[in-house]
Amino acid sequence: MPMSDYYRNLREHVGSGLLMMPSVAAVIRNAEDEILLIRKPGESFWGLPAGAIEPGELPARALRREVYEETGLMVNPDRIIGVYGGEKFRYTYANGDEVEYLAVVFECSMINRSLKGLDGEAEEVKFFKEEDFPELGIPFPPEIFKKDSGGTQALFDGRTTDEWNKKL
Repeated sequence: MPMSDYYRNLREHVGSGLLMMPSVAAVIRNAEDEILLIRKPGESFWGLPAGAIEPGELPARALRREVYEETGLMVNPDRIIGVYGGEKFRYTYANGDEVEYLAVVFECSMINRSLKGLDGEAEEVKFFKEEDFPELGIPFPPEIFKKDSGGTQALFDGRTTDEWNKKL
Protein backbone atom coordinates (compact mmCIF):
# COMPACT_ATOMS: atom_id res chain seq x y z
CA MET A 1 0.00 0.00 0.00
CA PRO A 2 1.68 3.24 -1.10
CA MET A 3 0.43 5.44 1.77
CA SER A 4 -1.88 4.50 4.61
CA ASP A 5 -4.90 6.54 5.63
CA TYR A 6 -3.03 7.52 8.80
CA TYR A 7 -0.08 9.08 6.96
CA ARG A 8 -2.33 10.52 4.23
CA ASN A 9 -4.30 12.32 6.98
CA LEU A 10 -1.07 13.67 8.49
CA ARG A 11 0.04 14.88 5.04
CA GLU A 12 -3.26 16.74 4.63
CA HIS A 13 -2.32 18.76 7.73
CA VAL A 14 1.43 19.29 7.21
CA GLY A 15 1.71 19.11 3.44
CA SER A 16 5.14 17.95 2.26
CA GLY A 17 6.79 19.15 5.48
CA LEU A 18 9.00 16.95 7.61
CA LEU A 19 7.38 13.98 9.38
CA MET A 20 9.13 11.79 11.93
CA MET A 21 8.39 8.25 10.85
CA PRO A 22 8.90 5.06 12.87
CA SER A 23 9.85 2.38 10.36
CA VAL A 24 11.30 -1.06 9.79
CA ALA A 25 13.77 -2.36 7.21
CA ALA A 26 14.81 -5.88 6.22
CA VAL A 27 18.20 -7.36 5.41
CA ILE A 28 17.32 -10.50 3.45
CA ARG A 29 19.96 -12.85 2.06
CA ASN A 30 19.61 -15.57 -0.54
CA ALA A 31 21.56 -18.85 -0.60
CA GLU A 32 24.47 -17.07 -2.33
CA ASP A 33 24.66 -14.48 0.51
CA GLU A 34 23.42 -11.72 -1.79
CA ILE A 35 21.23 -9.04 -0.19
CA LEU A 36 17.83 -8.03 -1.53
CA LEU A 37 17.39 -4.39 -2.55
CA ILE A 38 14.51 -2.57 -4.20
CA ARG A 39 14.26 0.52 -6.38
CA LYS A 40 11.04 2.50 -6.31
CA PRO A 41 9.48 4.06 -9.44
CA GLY A 42 11.00 7.43 -10.28
CA GLU A 43 13.93 6.90 -7.91
CA SER A 44 17.56 6.39 -8.91
CA PHE A 45 18.68 5.07 -5.51
CA TRP A 46 18.14 1.57 -4.21
CA GLY A 47 17.12 0.59 -0.68
CA LEU A 48 16.20 -2.19 1.66
CA PRO A 49 12.62 -3.43 1.68
CA ALA A 50 11.21 -1.09 4.29
CA GLY A 51 8.27 0.95 5.39
CA ALA A 52 6.38 2.77 8.08
CA ILE A 53 4.96 1.22 11.21
CA GLU A 54 1.24 1.91 11.43
CA PRO A 55 -0.47 2.94 14.70
CA GLY A 56 -0.97 -0.11 16.93
CA GLU A 57 1.18 -2.33 14.70
CA LEU A 58 4.05 -4.37 16.12
CA PRO A 59 7.40 -3.70 14.38
CA ALA A 60 7.85 -7.37 13.40
CA ARG A 61 4.34 -7.41 11.87
CA ALA A 62 5.05 -4.17 9.99
CA LEU A 63 8.24 -5.72 8.64
CA ARG A 64 6.45 -8.81 7.35
CA ARG A 65 3.71 -6.68 5.77
CA GLU A 66 6.11 -4.26 4.08
CA VAL A 67 8.42 -6.97 2.73
CA TYR A 68 5.45 -8.91 1.36
CA GLU A 69 3.86 -5.85 -0.26
CA GLU A 70 7.09 -4.69 -1.88
CA THR A 71 8.67 -8.02 -2.87
CA GLY A 72 6.11 -10.82 -2.58
CA LEU A 73 8.42 -12.58 -0.12
CA MET A 74 7.27 -13.94 3.19
CA VAL A 75 10.00 -13.61 5.83
CA ASN A 76 10.71 -14.28 9.46
CA PRO A 77 12.40 -11.44 11.35
CA ASP A 78 15.25 -13.31 13.06
CA ARG A 79 16.99 -10.54 15.00
CA ILE A 80 17.41 -6.79 15.23
CA ILE A 81 20.73 -5.75 13.74
CA GLY A 82 20.43 -2.02 14.29
CA VAL A 83 18.30 0.99 15.19
CA TYR A 84 19.05 4.14 13.23
CA GLY A 85 17.80 7.69 13.11
CA GLY A 86 18.80 11.31 13.06
CA GLU A 87 19.47 13.80 10.31
CA LYS A 88 21.30 11.26 8.12
CA PHE A 89 18.00 9.41 7.85
CA ARG A 90 16.06 12.32 6.37
CA TYR A 91 14.72 11.61 2.92
CA THR A 92 12.77 13.59 0.36
CA TYR A 93 10.55 11.55 -1.94
CA ALA A 94 10.15 12.36 -5.64
CA ASN A 95 6.80 14.06 -4.81
CA GLY A 96 8.52 16.40 -2.31
CA ASP A 97 7.32 14.70 0.89
CA GLU A 98 10.01 14.88 3.59
CA VAL A 99 10.49 12.25 6.29
CA GLU A 100 13.03 11.46 8.96
CA TYR A 101 13.09 7.77 9.72
CA LEU A 102 13.69 6.02 13.00
CA ALA A 103 14.42 2.61 11.47
CA VAL A 104 14.56 -0.73 13.24
CA VAL A 105 16.56 -3.02 10.93
CA PHE A 106 15.93 -6.75 11.12
CA GLU A 107 17.93 -9.60 9.66
CA CYS A 108 15.38 -11.91 8.09
CA SER A 109 15.10 -15.41 6.73
CA MET A 110 12.93 -16.18 3.70
CA ILE A 111 9.93 -18.48 4.03
CA ASN A 112 9.19 -18.44 0.30
CA ARG A 113 11.45 -17.43 -2.59
CA SER A 114 9.03 -15.97 -5.12
CA LEU A 115 9.87 -12.34 -5.95
CA LYS A 116 6.89 -10.34 -7.19
CA GLY A 117 6.09 -6.87 -5.93
CA LEU A 118 2.40 -6.59 -5.10
CA ASP A 119 1.67 -2.94 -4.51
CA GLY A 120 3.62 -1.16 -7.25
CA GLU A 121 6.02 0.44 -4.75
CA ALA A 122 9.03 -1.41 -6.18
CA GLU A 123 9.99 -0.97 -9.82
CA GLU A 124 12.94 -3.34 -9.47
CA VAL A 125 13.66 -6.06 -6.92
CA LYS A 126 17.08 -7.66 -7.10
CA PHE A 127 19.68 -9.49 -5.02
CA PHE A 128 23.17 -7.91 -4.95
CA LYS A 129 26.55 -9.14 -3.81
CA GLU A 130 27.92 -6.85 -1.11
CA GLU A 131 30.77 -5.66 -3.35
CA ASP A 132 28.30 -4.80 -6.16
CA PHE A 133 25.89 -2.68 -4.10
CA PRO A 134 24.41 0.30 -5.92
CA GLU A 135 24.15 3.65 -4.13
CA LEU A 136 21.55 3.49 -1.37
CA GLY A 137 19.04 6.26 -0.72
CA ILE A 138 19.27 5.78 3.07
CA PRO A 139 22.82 5.62 4.49
CA PHE A 140 22.71 2.46 6.57
CA PRO A 141 26.16 1.64 7.93
CA PRO A 142 27.99 -1.01 5.87
CA GLU A 143 28.43 -3.22 8.96
CA ILE A 144 24.79 -4.31 8.85
CA PHE A 145 25.36 -5.96 5.48
CA LYS A 146 28.18 -8.16 6.73
CA LYS A 147 27.10 -11.72 7.37
CA ASP A 148 27.05 -12.62 11.07
CA SER A 149 27.52 -9.00 12.10
CA GLY A 150 26.38 -9.89 15.59
CA GLY A 151 23.10 -8.81 17.10
CA THR A 152 22.15 -5.32 18.11
CA GLN A 153 25.64 -3.84 18.08
CA ALA A 154 24.88 -0.67 16.14
CA LEU A 155 22.78 2.14 17.54
CA PHE A 156 21.48 5.28 15.84
CA ASP A 157 24.66 6.63 14.24
CA GLY A 158 26.42 3.41 13.35
CA ARG A 159 28.48 3.16 16.54
CA THR A 160 28.74 -0.05 18.50
CA THR A 161 27.09 -0.18 21.91
CA ASP A 162 30.47 0.28 23.63
CA GLU A 163 31.37 3.26 21.42
CA TRP A 164 27.96 4.82 22.00
CA ASN A 165 28.23 4.46 25.78
CA LYS A 166 31.70 6.08 25.77
CA LYS A 167 30.21 9.07 23.91
CA LEU A 168 27.63 9.57 26.67
